[in-house]
This record gives sequence, C-alpha cells and structure tokens, in this order.
Amino acid sequence: MRILLSEERLQAGVDLMAERIRERYGQQPLTIVAIMTGSLVLLADLIRRLDMPVRVSLIQASSYRGGTESGTLWIRDNMMLDITGRDVLVLDDIFDTGKTLAEVTKRIDSMGPRTIATAVLLHKRARQQVELNPDFVAFEIPDEFVVGYGLDYRDLYRNLPFLAVLEESEIGASMV
Repeated sequence: MRILLSEERLQAGVDLMAERIRERYGQQPLTIVAIMTGSLVLLADLIRRLDMPVRVSLIQASSYRGGTESGTLWIRDNMMLDITGRDVLVLDDIFDTGKTLAEVTKRIDSMGPRTIATAVLLHKRARQQVELNPDFVAFEIPDEFVVGYGLDYRDLYRNLPFLAVLEESEIGASMV
C-alpha cells in the first residue's frame, strides 16, 4: 500500500472545500445528501466546518459491489429527507466515471429541490464518462484504485485516516 494523500493533506482539502461551500451559500440553510457508504468520513469532517444551518440526508448508491471495476448502478433513497424547495448539496467520496453522481443527482433533482450542487473528495478526470462536472472538488487524483478515508476494497480500509493506493498483490489477495 502506498500513501497518496496524508491525513494532513486530506484535512486541508476538506477545509478548502468547506470554505468554498460557505462562500456560495453564506448562512442559507443547506441540505447535504451524502452518498453512502464511502462519503461518511468526509460528511462527518465537512459538516463540522460549516457554520450555516445544515440538514443531513442519506442515499445509498454503488456500482462497485466489492470489486475494483464499475458495474451496474443501484440506488436506494428510502432514507431521504424531504428536499422540496431546499438548497441541496450531493456529497460523494469519488468521481470516477461520474455515472453514480450523475444518476443520483438526476434522482434528487426529480424530488424538487430549489437548487442542487455536487461535491466530491476525489475526481479521477481520466476516467470521466459523463458531462456532469462536480461543483466542489477537494483533490484530482490519477487513475489508481484508492482506499482509506471512507473508501473501501471489499469493505475494508475505510477507517484509514489517509488515502492509499493498493498494490496489485493486495487487490488480488483474499480477504478474511
């Protein structure tokens, strides 16, 4: 495993993202819809840096299902708050192909928010396959499979305080 972003750099990126969000929204109430499960660590760190009224809602979406390659997308929105007429920020851990964020944003837009914006911790521009571009990005990263700070491989590594690249031998190894 090779560290790509240290804990300190990640926190500095979240600080900057929070500052940009505060600049856009001021003291307007904001509903953050976090895409589970990868964005949980980012969500916890980000909301503590925002001083406007914040509501948190959750949506489940995934296209990985335990591997390293994107597959069929599934979305589950039964944990969503009513967002009708609200300013909404959709939060995700990583913008890889962009398909997950594009589909979730489309689903949320159909629920009648006043405005909708997107924020991601990581953007892999080289893999982008959609026209949507995130409004707030903490880091652009190369096309490598990363874990830590909420991102997982086979449900492991989410608890790492840094972002790391798994080596081929680690990706192929069986996990117990």
